[in-house]
Amino acid sequence: MSEEEEVLEVVVPAEDEFPTNNNLIKQIWHEISAGIGVWGTFRPIVAIALAIVPFLYLGQHFNRKHQRGSDFFFLQIPLSLTLVLWIGLYAWSVFDAWKDASIIVSRNS
Repeated sequence: MSEEEEVLEVVVPAEDEFPTNNNLIKQIWHEISAGIGVWGTFRPIVAIALAIVPFLYLGQHFNRKHQRGSDFFFLQIPLSLTLVLWIGLYAWSVFDAWKDASIIVSRNS
């Protein structure tokens, strides 16, 4: 055999090694939820849903970033005079809430 040839070995499991229905469902759920469970899967979605509420910055408070949520709340007062900057802060807060929730989930898994 030369060095350029590859050897491919196929192993077929015995009948008793095939997953049962219960194990199959567990494996499918593990693949869907990336192994982080129901709450880990939906935590970023809940953070976005709370962050979408305007003027309150609840997404930051949900992620326990209370100082950041308070800072955004007080920063919106002068930015509300220029609507473009306020919209930028609002959009950033939604993205920031999603990012922080995803980081929390990844650290906990």
